[in-house]
Amino acid sequence: MVKITVDGKKLETEEHLTVLEACLQNGIFIPNLCFLKTRPHPHASCRLCFVSIEGYDRPITACTERVRDGLVVKTDTPEVRALQRSAFKLLMSLHPCNAKLCPTEKPCLLMRIAKHIGVGINPKPLERINRGLPDFVDFGSLYYVPNRCVLCARCIHTCRSINKRPLLTFAKRGIMTMVAYFSSGNDSEVCSNCNACVDICPVAALLPKSAFINFLEAKETHA
Repeated sequence: MVKITVDGKKLETEEHLTVLEACLQNGIFIPNLCFLKTRPHPHASCRLCFVSIEGYDRPITACTERVRDGLVVKTDTPEVRALQRSAFKLLMSLHPCNAKLCPTEKPCLLMRIAKHIGVGINPKPLERINRGLPDFVDFGSLYYVPNRCVLCARCIHTCRSINKRPLLTFAKRGIMTMVAYFSSGNDSEVCSNCNACVDICPVAALLPKSAFINFLEAKETHA
């Protein structure tokens, strides 16, 4: 066990944990979208979990830093918040958000992050970017909604862990990046009995077909 200080609070935690894990386990919320405890190496793609650590000249990602005895961490400095707000606004410029239609449980993780860092879920002052992606893609027993996806790769890692080979992966590049599904034979049946990727997605970008039909009906109602 090691002793660390977070926002003036003394904590005792296991030495193999990351700063992000240690904080979350002790009820200290740090914004994050791509963190998964089962990942052997942090993905660090969402750029939301910045913290300030004594001895470093700039904020670093909490998911990539291991705790050590005497570590002093601050999660809410002006510099940390500025980085988090910039990353979140950029993310939301690519992520159309309609709380009335979203099938995630309320409040969803995006709403919690927005409230925590003191911004709205719209990207202002950035403009909403239309990437020209399809409204949805048929993944066999699932539907994928590219414009809702935040590219956290949780689904890809989870699918690979369960099936020992990736049925999901990233395709295309840059702002056109999206998740793709590669099927072979009876994979559709395997997916229909699993839904682990659906459960792990923080923004409901993957939906079983029944849930997707309900989503479309709700969308037509609010059109």
